[in-house]
Amino acid sequence: MDGATGPRIVVMGVSGAGKTTVGQLVAERLGVPFVDGDSLHPPANVAKMASGVPLTDDDRTPWLRTIGETLAGSGAGGVVVACSALTRSYRDLIRSKAPDAVFAELDGDRDLLAERMAARPGHFMPVSLLDSQLATLQPLQADESGMRLDVALPPAALAAEIADTVLAHER
Repeated sequence: MDGATGPRIVVMGVSGAGKTTVGQLVAERLGVPFVDGDSLHPPANVAKMASGVPLTDDDRTPWLRTIGETLAGSGAGGVVVACSALTRSYRDLIRSKAPDAVFAELDGDRDLLAERMAARPGHFMPVSLLDSQLATLQPLQADESGMRLDVALPPAALAAEIADTVLAHER
């Protein structure tokens, strides 16, 4: 990042990783808006996931464009968006709209993720889709702007590490 604009951060990972919780804390630390990418899904995507059917790339593409446009449209202040961004191609699509986006990948043990998902009554994403998300996940690659963090750490510690790392790169 060149310091001319605020940070554009995507807190990414599979369902249950804590994207929303950590993303809200990062945004609060940096004084920028937070957007939960789930709120940007079209109703058909939400209905599909709620019924236990994994999304296809065709389902995800318009949503990922919207995520990228949300990041790009944040102006000079910056923004934090929670978004699964499971594959390199999905992240590339987001970066096609917001090239300066930084990805913070929340990574963790499958059992911990499943436990967290089961503890979220009323959430549209069922635990039954966790394995399909883990099978799809392509961790951040060395040439991608971002960091990987272990979700076993407390959310406040994860948020501090993300914010501190992003701020250090702005200098």
